Amino acid sequence: MKLSKFKFNLPQELIALHPAKNRDESRLMVINRNTGEIEHKVFKDLLSYFGEKDVFIFNNTKVFPARLYGNKEKTGARIEVFLLRELNEENRLWDVLVDPARKIRIGNKLYFGEDDSMVAEVIDNTTSRGRTLRFLYDGNHDEFKKALYALGETPLPKYIDRPVEADDEDRYQNIFATEEGAVVAPAAGLHFSRELMKRLEIKDCQFAYLTLHSGLGNFREIDVEDLTKHKMDSEQMVVNGDVVNIVNTAKDSGRQICAVGTSVMRAIETAVSTDGHLKEFEGWTNKFIFPPYDFSVASSMITNFHMPLSTLLMMTASFGGYDLIMDAYEVALKEKYSFGAYGDAMLIL
Repeated sequence: MKLSKFKFNLPQELIALHPAKNRDESRLMVINRNTGEIEHKVFKDLLSYFGEKDVFIFNNTKVFPARLYGNKEKTGARIEVFLLRELNEENRLWDVLVDPARKIRIGNKLYFGEDDSMVAEVIDNTTSRGRTLRFLYDGNHDEFKKALYALGETPLPKYIDRPVEADDEDRYQNIFATEEGAVVAPAAGLHFSRELMKRLEIKDCQFAYLTLHSGLGNFREIDVEDLTKHKMDSEQMVVNGDVVNIVNTAKDSGRQICAVGTSVMRAIETAVSTDGHLKEFEGWTNKFIFPPYDFSVASSMITNFHMPLSTLLMMTASFGGYDLIMDAYEVALKEKYSFGAYGDAMLIL
């Protein structure tokens, strides 16, 4: 499959800059893989497609305030520092991206906060924009994390081209997020409100929670035309015994299993055994799913409308079928659906 097959023209005004007023009231396009039928609904209409003992698999990763702005010593140049993950608690080492990268060399110091209360030293280069920073802070680790996060802001994707607002802290986070470690919110879950989850529970639907810490690899440009040559960034994930039991029981009794988002789909396809059942898994995945691909676990999938040429679109097309999904995207453009993390949703049955 070629990269250029996932190109389409997305008008700027269809990229959602804000979420729907209520989580469960964004639009929902419902696509039936068997009939090719496309329906236009509201997200909370999801209720009518699922019933007793059907399972929703959610990603409970939690986004942390990963984007900071600091000043370089001597020159005072403003530098964006994007926290990726903590490498070492004791030494306060973090894997970060810096922008503009050309100005930041090993040995440079960066100052954060109005009073320059947080200082970091660049101790290594990792990639063209990647650096390892050592933060210099006197308090214990909890105090350090609290001080660091107080300086950070919600890491909205760059295509949401506006300043971060107070509301984003709540809205760019799933209501069931508990396991800190993501710099990208699993956007399909953003549509689930407490009311909707309660109503699904009343219908006796079941919820299973795995963890996959979504990283910036989702937004990295693919620079090869032949998709077999693209390498995904690795992401840390955990599928525990509870998820395995809930999902395998549902599979064996012929119930629907709905993957809520591409991150969940990547995780379950990483943790599947040869007999099509889920197994426990703790580690890293760099699985790249693009057409054609045989899925083993999920019978349905919820996802947002993705950017052209993105790995997220490729995975959606693998699950829904390339032609059907690309046709659906044409319909979405015509019907002015909103795209991106704060945009509308798609249910593939």
